[in-house]
Amino acid sequence: MNTKPYTNLPIVECGEKLVSIPINKFSITSPHIYQQAGAPYQHYHFSSPYFLRQTVLEKLLVAQENLQKVHPTWKIQIFDAYRPIGVQQYMVDYVFQQELKKAQQIIATKLESSEIKAIWQKIYQFWSPPNSDPQNPPPHSTGAALDVTLADEMGKEMNMGSPIDELSERSYPHHFAHSPRENEQNFHQLRKLLAEIMQAAYFQQHPNEWWHFSWGDQMWAVYQPEKTVACYGRVE
Repeated sequence: MNTKPYTNLPIVECGEKLVSIPINKFSITSPHIYQQAGAPYQHYHFSSPYFLRQTVLEKLLVAQENLQKVHPTWKIQIFDAYRPIGVQQYMVDYVFQQELKKAQQIIATKLESSEIKAIWQKIYQFWSPPNSDPQNPPPHSTGAALDVTLADEMGKEMNMGSPIDELSERSYPHHFAHSPRENEQNFHQLRKLLAEIMQAAYFQQHPNEWWHFSWGDQMWAVYQPEKTVACYGRVE
């Protein structure tokens, strides 16, 4: 299992509550992709992904304002936000099964343990382990992390060069930065815009994922210039 750079960073839980995201102010995909995949949100008190800590939501609203100063008719599209540990476990297992099927189709034989290990390593470059340790929760399970993209004036999700959750280097925020191709430079400019509006609202971008931003969790804290601690831990 890959360790993350924020592993074991202290958490001093502030006790701020999860609040419902006013989805009418944003763009969303409905039904939610993980719910379509069978993720068991219905088993939890917060039965959808559209929840965030109060301060994180306030910052997201600022990011939306930042976007609409540049493109008044565009919206931030929320792909995912709060994710209970059980949903994290379900989705990590689901992705593993999808990757296993792909590998077996290519190899057409039973995979060796080293090949299975390589699949898990690939997954954990992007997905956080569904850790039950309260001092090392997955970012989405804190209510402080969210996955977002951009939607145009018609509410259509914009092409950012790779889909959210793709397990490849195309997911890295600056993957297309030096591409000579015009369409790939357009992808880069859209990713740059998304990062700028979110960072102007004090979110931290995940180094491997153009879509993932957080505020107040361990991942956010480890990238702050001054020594700090996370203020959000796991929400049950």
